[in-house]
Amino acid sequence: MRNKKLTDLIARLENYLDCWKQFNHYMNLARFKKFTLDDENQFLEVKSIITQELELILASIESAPVTREEVHALIGAAPSIRYLSETSETGLRDVENRWHKQFITLQSILGQLKVRQKQMENRSFWASLFAKEG
Repeated sequence: MRNKKLTDLIARLENYLDCWKQFNHYMNLARFKKFTLDDENQFLEVKSIITQELELILASIESAPVTREEVHALIGAAPSIRYLSETSETGLRDVENRWHKQFITLQSILGQLKVRQKQMENRSFWASLFAKEG
């Protein structure tokens, strides 16, 4: 993977993880039953971005440990903040645990990509030191 392409993927994944953080924020609003209609609309938008961006990320990463089915199942388990707010504490914890598993897996992927980026930068540095001039 070229360095520019890798840098773009890292930025995309960082933005994607921000959406996952927002998803968690809305789960907390549901838990404390403190949400508005605007929150519901934003939650729907975040879920849309998570679902769409997943496809771009999966297309860019070979054998990703995150699967479409797991993410879709999680998104499907949280149709709205209101639904989550009416879910039992056990049900909400289940959604939260599934969210956490995906979030940690995505963080791991991001870390691996950053390691690869650093390795490419180091190779470029050494290659430039020993490159013939003239």
